[in-house]
Amino acid sequence: MKWHHYFLSVLSGAATINAAIGHQQCVSFTSGANAGFPIVSGGNAAPIYISASDSPSVHRALKDFASDIGKVSGKTPQIFNTTSFAGLKPKSKPIIVGTVASLKPILGNSTADIIQGLEGKWETYTGKVVTNPLPGVPEAYVLIGSDRRGAIYGLYELSEQSGVSPWYWWADVPIQKHSSIFASACQHGPPSVKYRGIFINDEQPAIQNWAQEKFTNGTGQPFNHLFYENLFELLLRLRANYLWPAMWGAMFGVDDPLNQYTADYYGIVMGTSHQEPMMRSSPNEWYKFYGSAWNWTTNSELINQYMKEGAQRAKPYESLFTMGMRGDGDLPLEDGTNIHILEDIIAHQRTILSEVYNTTDLSTIPQVWTLYKEVQKYYERGLKVPDDITLMWADDNWGNIRRFPLASERNRTGGAGIYYHYDYVGSPRNYKWIISTQLEKVYEQMSLAYTRGADRIWIVNVGDLKPYEYATEFFINLGYNATRWNQNTIRDFVTTWATREFNQPSKSAVIADIIANTTRFNSRRKPELWGPTTYSLTDYRESDDWVGGWKATYDASTSIYNSLQNSGTKASYFQLVHHAVQASYNLANLYVTVGKNNLFASQARISTNDLADQ
Repeated sequence: MKWHHYFLSVLSGAATINAAIGHQQCVSFTSGANAGFPIVSGGNAAPIYISASDSPSVHRALKDFASDIGKVSGKTPQIFNTTSFAGLKPKSKPIIVGTVASLKPILGNSTADIIQGLEGKWETYTGKVVTNPLPGVPEAYVLIGSDRRGAIYGLYELSEQSGVSPWYWWADVPIQKHSSIFASACQHGPPSVKYRGIFINDEQPAIQNWAQEKFTNGTGQPFNHLFYENLFELLLRLRANYLWPAMWGAMFGVDDPLNQYTADYYGIVMGTSHQEPMMRSSPNEWYKFYGSAWNWTTNSELINQYMKEGAQRAKPYESLFTMGMRGDGDLPLEDGTNIHILEDIIAHQRTILSEVYNTTDLSTIPQVWTLYKEVQKYYERGLKVPDDITLMWADDNWGNIRRFPLASERNRTGGAGIYYHYDYVGSPRNYKWIISTQLEKVYEQMSLAYTRGADRIWIVNVGDLKPYEYATEFFINLGYNATRWNQNTIRDFVTTWATREFNQPSKSAVIADIIANTTRFNSRRKPELWGPTTYSLTDYRESDDWVGGWKATYDASTSIYNSLQNSGTKASYFQLVHHAVQASYNLANLYVTVGKNNLFASQARISTNDLADQ
C-alpha cells in the first residue's frame, strides 16, 4: 500500500503566515504610511515609561519585553521607571505601559475611552497610538491593562508577534530577527475561562532529574524558585495564570521559601492538586511535619491545624484553594460515611478561611472542589457543596469528560471547571511516555465543556511538560478565547504554530500532517498498551499497514528535520515534533517485528532468524 495519502497537504503550498496564533495581529516589520507605531525604526528603539508605583509583576514583564525587542532587533528600549510623568520630554515617541490603577490618574482625558473600556474587567488590555497623552508628548503608544496580568499579556503579545516564541527557552526555538518593528492597535477582552493552567505531575524521573542537574548543585531541592521562574514566565507567555506544582516528591511551599513569593511576583495564581487541600503539598508535608494517620475520623484536630497552617502561609499571595480531601496516597477516604465526612471537612475548611482572612464573605476567596474518580459519586448521591465553591469536573483520565454541568448547576456563583489529562499514572494502565492526545479530541471535549458553562477553571495534567508542548498551548489558547477555534480550524492552529516555531512556512502544512498522524496513531491505542499482537499479523495487513503509516510519517518528518541543518531550528524541531515520530515509529516497528518473529517461529520458517537479527 502507498502512503502518499497521509500527506496530501504537500500539494497545497505554503501556509499563511500569522504572527499571532488566534490573536489579533498588531505587529509588522515594514515601514510605510500604515506601518503603525515605531517600536524600533531607523536604528533607534522607542523609550518606555512606567509608573514606579505600578505592580512589580508588570515591571518584571516589561524587562522581558525590552529584552525581547533587543534580541529581535539588536536595539533594546530604555525603560524609565518614573515617579512623575510631569514635564516629560522624550527624544522620540515613547511607549507608556501600565495598569488602569496606575495610569488613570496620570493620563486623564487622553485615554478616558480606553480606561472606561478596561475598568473592572479581568485580564484585559488595550494598546494603541494616543495623541497628546501628556503635556509635551505629542504621540505615544499606550498599553494599558485592566489589571497586572492584562498588562503582562499585552506586553507578551507584542513580544510574540515580534518574533519571540513562548517556547524560546523550553524548546530552544530561535528568536526571529527584524531590524524594524511597528505596533498597531492591539487588544484582548476578558478570557473565556477565568483560570487557565497546567499540572506538573508524574514528574519522576524525567523533569525532576533534569531540574536537579539544572537548578541545584546536585543535592538541593530540584523544584526551587529558579526552576519555577522559567515555568511562570512560560505560563504568562502562553496566557495562562494558574498552576498546580510538582508534587510526587516535592513540597512547593517548603522546598524553597521563595517559591510562593516568586509565583505571586510573576503574577501566577497558585493552587494544589485535587488531592492536596488548603495549599499544602499532601501527603509529603503531612508526613514530614506530623507523621500520624491521615484519617479525618480519628485525627481531625491535627489535620485541621495542618490545613490552617496552609491557609496562613498562602494568605499574602494570590491563591486558589483546593477543598475537600482524599485518602492517603490519592485513594478514596475511609469507607462508610464518606459524604458526611466530606461535608464536615469542607465546613471546617471554610471556617479556617473565614478566620485566616477575617471575612464572612467567602465568595471573595477562590475555592475549588474537584469531582475526581469516586468524589463525583459522593456529589451525585447528595453531598452538599457551598454555592461559591467551583465544581471541577474531571475526565475519565483518558480524555473523556465524565459529566458536564447540568442546566440547574450553571447558575452557581462558584461556577464550574474541568480537570483534563494528557498524562496519567494509575489504574488500569499508565500513559506518560509521549504525546498521544489528538487536538481534535481536546477541542471536542473542552468546547462542549465551555458551552455547558464550565468556564471558571481549566487545568490539564501535562506530566513532565516536554512531550506535550503544542497540545499544552492549544489547551491554554482555547481557554483564552474559546470561540476562536472550531472543528474546521484546528489545523490552522497547527500550521500557524509550526510557522512561528520553525519559520519555514512552506513546510508548515506537512508538519501539520505529521503531527496529525502522530497523535492519531498514538491515540488509537496508547503506546504503553501496544504489544506484538496489538494489530493482526495475519488478517487484513493490519500490522503492515500500521507500521507503513508510521514509516511514511517518519520519512516525511526526517526529510524536514534534515532540511533544517542551516536554519537554526533543527534542535527545536527535534524536541517539538521529530522525537515523538521517531520514538513511536521505532517502538511500533519493534513490536511488529517481535510479533512476526514469534509467528514465524511457530510456523518453523527459516526467515525467523532474519527477524531475530533485526
